[in-house]
Amino acid sequence: MDFDKLVHQPTRLQLFAYLYRHGESSFSDITEELDVTEGNLASHMNRLEDADCVDVEKQFVENKPQTTYELTDHGREKFEEHVGTLEALIESLEE
Repeated sequence: MDFDKLVHQPTRLQLFAYLYRHGESSFSDITEELDVTEGNLASHMNRLEDADCVDVEKQFVENKPQTTYELTDHGREKFEEHVGTLEALIESLEE
């Protein structure tokens, strides 16, 4: 059973799960909710963006930069496939 390393990495797995559940989310909300540093989050989000797993929107709100992220259809599929792999692993252990 092979895990997708892009999704399985612990911080990215949290990011996938958070965005899957919450939809579009701001950079600041994610750093606060998941207790990750800004640099760590930016690094992981760049990797997810490069893999076409997240859409990134940058805009100014009240003269302050705001970045939001949302899973792409491809990102949702990758997360669902990973959850399916984990469920299959659990089922195989119960046999």
